[in-house]
Amino acid sequence: MCGRFTLVTDPEKLMSRFHLQEIPFDLKPRYNIAPGQQIPAILADGGRRRIGQLRWGLVPSWAQDDKIGYKMINARAETLQEKPAFRRLFERKRCMIPADGFFEWKQMDGRKQPMRITMRSGEPFAFAGLFDTWTAPDGQKLHTCTIITTRPNEVVADIHDRMPVILRQEDEDLWLDREKYDPDLLQSLLVPFDPGQMRAYPVSAIVGSPKNDFPACIEEVAWQ
Repeated sequence: MCGRFTLVTDPEKLMSRFHLQEIPFDLKPRYNIAPGQQIPAILADGGRRRIGQLRWGLVPSWAQDDKIGYKMINARAETLQEKPAFRRLFERKRCMIPADGFFEWKQMDGRKQPMRITMRSGEPFAFAGLFDTWTAPDGQKLHTCTIITTRPNEVVADIHDRMPVILRQEDEDLWLDREKYDPDLLQSLLVPFDPGQMRAYPVSAIVGSPKNDFPACIEEVAWQ
């Protein structure tokens, strides 16, 4: 699963990388993003990209209540077209979630060492995601999302048996284009990212608590 990630990239750089005209909210550095929190997400309307905020943890439009969101922070790429909760969203409600790193915990001698996985370049990237809107009994609308996962590449395999789908930059427009739906073509994008462009390094155990959201969360530490 993917249960924590970071986005500390400068907003101006983020706008340039993802071809955004504006960021209509205060985008502060996030060193330890956790499920249930509001996270930036990019959609496209008529070919124009826009960024907004969605709550991480999918609440399908048909859900009885919003508690299901905590069980749906991830969606497996291999079964998107089989599960009713995801099949319709795969057709029309695809989004990208910008990030510049994510955390996984490596099992070591009976304990877990948190690791941060990033691009070697340090550049931001985009997770493939799905989103939906749920209407509460009082009429309030809740916009939520899930991050798609796939099998691990060589960098992540030593740490965890799943990794988030990171889209290649040249595939991002296709993923966001809701007017075109070629399930086989879209499915072909949901594969492990090139391991040669990625690295992993140990970080402090403080990332275990989502209350900790400050620069020390992403600082490299010595192996314990």
